[in-house]
Amino acid sequence: MNQKIKPDGNASETEIQIYQLVQDLTQATKRDAALLELSKKRELVPDLAPILWYSFGTIAALLSEIVSIYPLLSPPKLQTQESNTVCNALALLQCVASHRDTRLLFLYAHIPLYLYPFLNTVCKSKPFEYLRLTSLGVIGALVKMDDSDVINFLLSTEIIPLCLRIMETGTELSKTVATFIVQKILLDDVGLSYICATSERFYAVSSVLSEMVQHLVSRPSQRLLKHIIRCYLRLADNSRAREALRTCLPEPFRDRDFLASLKDDPTTTRWLTQLLMDLNLTC
Repeated sequence: MNQKIKPDGNASETEIQIYQLVQDLTQATKRDAALLELSKKRELVPDLAPILWYSFGTIAALLSEIVSIYPLLSPPKLQTQESNTVCNALALLQCVASHRDTRLLFLYAHIPLYLYPFLNTVCKSKPFEYLRLTSLGVIGALVKMDDSDVINFLLSTEIIPLCLRIMETGTELSKTVATFIVQKILLDDVGLSYICATSERFYAVSSVLSEMVQHLVSRPSQRLLKHIIRCYLRLADNSRAREALRTCLPEPFRDRDFLASLKDDPTTTRWLTQLLMDLNLTC
């Protein structure tokens, strides 16, 4: 149950400031300033997440900020200030999502679903892109924990199609985070089985990955490519997917010049070499 959390007698000055700012979140006139300051200071207090979660009215205040901009999503009317305020709220939710003591509580409350309308937007203006990227960061923080409960929850939602669309149409940074999320889902055994359970799911993922590789030929991004290759390597662990990949693997992966472009990234080079060996293919 939420309660009013207070610092103990040994609290530092910074911690006392944090507790006051958390209390300020529940007051509409002080909320914007508190969101900004807490988003800046969130790394200074390791247990900020439990403070946020168990303080009376705090999570409700953060969710209130999120839902307040839903009417601005379609038609797209979101402005920079509104986007910044909500992104500060999302940054605090990311703390809750990544903390061991609050992560499952965050999931059981289905709070990630409040972010999906942001991931579902297509407007390319900076306020929308910032909103999508910050929302992806919250989901990314969840999957980074390698927790099967997280993967099971996400698979019960529409996170994969949402990520796939961003992988197709987003900026390079958004594509990278979305691909990382898909990669972490694939690295879980349940996630791999889910994606490879039907040809429709497999080809939905593999076709987007293939399109991204073709795009990277003309506009290289080693960071994005690393996640893409890791996704392919993991897909190859499934026997049905492995057979399919022998006929639909992107052609650039078998190009010696393409492989040479990875010479400064030994990990990605090793993954690609292993992928080709697993598929009995050569450059």
